[in-house]
This record gives sequence, C-alpha cells and structure tokens, in this order.
Amino acid sequence: MRAAAPPPAGSVDIAGALAWARGLIDLMDARVLLRHVLQCPAARLVAWPEQRLEAADWACYRGLVERRAAGEPVAYLTGAREFYGREFRVTPAVLIPRPDTELLVELALAHFAGRRGARVLDLGTGSGALAVTLALELDAPELTALDRSREALWVAMANAARLGASVSFVQSDWFAALGEERFELIVANPPYIAAADPHLEEGDLRFEPRAALAAGAAGLDDLAEIVAAAPARLEAGGWLFLEHGYDQAAAVRGLLADAGFASIASWKDIAGIERASGGCWRGRE
Repeated sequence: MRAAAPPPAGSVDIAGALAWARGLIDLMDARVLLRHVLQCPAARLVAWPEQRLEAADWACYRGLVERRAAGEPVAYLTGAREFYGREFRVTPAVLIPRPDTELLVELALAHFAGRRGARVLDLGTGSGALAVTLALELDAPELTALDRSREALWVAMANAARLGASVSFVQSDWFAALGEERFELIVANPPYIAAADPHLEEGDLRFEPRAALAAGAAGLDDLAEIVAAAPARLEAGGWLFLEHGYDQAAAVRGLLADAGFASIASWKDIAGIERASGGCWRGRE
C-alpha cells in the first residue's frame, strides 16, 4: 500500500499523523509509535485528535513509521516491551520478550510458590525478562542469570536495576562458568529454530540476533546440550523447564527421558500449543 505524501511540518495534528501512518503500517503500531514520540497515554490520542504536533515530534514520528514500514520491530523502535505486566528495555542485542515465555513463569510459580529462598538459574537470559520476573514473583529467590553475550547482559542488568530485582549475572556459554553450583530450578528459553527455517527471513525475526534464535539443522542442538548437562547442576528434586518450538515437545520429552528425568510433561501456551516441557531430577540411584 502506498501512503499519501506526508503533511508539512506545523500543519499536522494527531488525527492527521495517524491517518498518514495507516497508509504504511498497522494502526496499532502507528498508535504505539506516536505515544512513544509524544510520551503520552493512549487516551490522549483519542481525546485530543486535533492537537498539533511540534515539528521535531512530527519529523521523529515520520522516521519511526518509515523504519517500521521497512520491517524494524516496534519494540526496537521504542526500546521497550511489556512482559508479565512490567516494561522491559530492549535493544537489537536481545530477543524481544514474547507472551509465550510467560508460561515458564507460570510453571515456576506453580512448582515453587511458597518456597522461600529457592536457588534459580535462568539460561540465556537476554533482556533479563524471565530472570527479573522470577526474582520479583518468587519468595526471596537466589536468582542467577547468564548469557554468552556481553551486550545482552548489559541490557539485562539495566532492567534488573530499574525494576529493583536482585539477580546475579554471569557471562557464560550455558553452564561453563558456573563451577560446581547447583540449583533447585533451571529455566531456559534457548535458541530452537532450525537454521534453514525460512521464517528467520520474515517479520521481526530478520532483525533479532540470529545466535539467540537458531540451533542446528533441527533446532534441537541447544535444547539437547542443556538437557544433557542439567542433571549435574540440579539438586535432587529440582526442576528443569524449557521453552521450545511448536513441533518439538515430543523430541524434548525424549531428551528428558534419556537424561533420567522423572515427572516429564509438556504444557500449552495461550494459543493451545505445547510450548514448554520439563521434568524433575530425582538424583542418581
């Protein structure tokens, strides 16, 4: 769809800015970007559609709309995305938090609610959304979060500081830098897309860090590595929960069974898709 020529600076109001943007991008995205530029609540866009935009705001908005029309994710353009009711800062160094991953939070709460001081590990923390949320939702956990990317850790640490979460951050390739430490809960949203999957060249995925998305020919390489190494890092009775692809639940359950986990199950996300699997480590017999 081709948009009309943008109105000149000084003559455009909120309604006109949104009408122009609709020729290029989705209306919801257009509103989010305009709210970001004006630093205002959604109600203001509805209540004062006749409000004129300052020339600088109009120029900034046009630039963001054009970048969104070229495919850049809204979260990277605004620098923020909501996760479990909190706003997290994001940059192109980290994956954009998605509602699917909130299932890991729900599983952790279901199994560890009321257990004070649980030792928890978040593998591949990215923006820190999962680690920070668990640090704030569980009862005084000892939370460790790691990522191999230094740039991702800076983003995660900033989110933890801004939201008041107590989290220890470690730069590590999975478990490599953890020494002999053991945990009662390990959660991970690792790369799980097949390297040749055409979806990697579509939508927001084109702009997200490839190393945080793809994992081998079948997308199972990192999942297999985590499951195989997790028993050495779990206390007896500890749990491992993993997010995975829409068609990988059976394969992940098989990996867990081969590694000696018990109480293995898969859980569905809000779309009814088996999105997470996990099991309990009972210890060596």
